[in-house]
Amino acid sequence: MGRDAALKLAGEASRVSIAKGRKVTTFVMEDNRPDDDTLLTLMLGRTGNLRAPTVRVGDTLLVGFNEEMYQEAL
Repeated sequence: MGRDAALKLAGEASRVSIAKGRKVTTFVMEDNRPDDDTLLTLMLGRTGNLRAPTVRVGDTLLVGFNEEMYQEAL
């Protein structure tokens, strides 16, 4: 999934949590939606595709893996 599809997924979510290593960045999209470049920098991997795993839980989008992030969302 590339740039356009990743932005579409993020735009459909009310909350986006992105894990990179132990760091988790969360955006409440209505309150603090970042610009597209910032969002894509965090969401896309080295290949330019959406990082895995990516899971939608209700209106929350989880990108990357962090055990605590998933425990909180599930």
